[in-house]
Amino acid sequence: MLEFEQIRRDIDSLPVEAQSLLVDFIQLLKKRYPLDLQEEKESKKQDWSDFIGSIEAETDLSRNYKTYLSNELNKKYDNH
Repeated sequence: MLEFEQIRRDIDSLPVEAQSLLVDFIQLLKKRYPLDLQEEKESKKQDWSDFIGSIEAETDLSRNYKTYLSNELNKKYDNH
């Protein structure tokens, strides 16, 4: 909490015009980085975890996905 106290003292020491600019800047940052958006991003990360293990796939898919993808694309587009 000492950092916040120091920041508060620093702000109090600024002229009123500078304090007003600081308030405007904080409002701009709050619009650009809304708290709900940050929470939404975090919750999306958690949502994906529900899908882990929900399908059957090759056990080495994470290492050889390019090979599997290439084979499937070849099957799909080469065998018309």
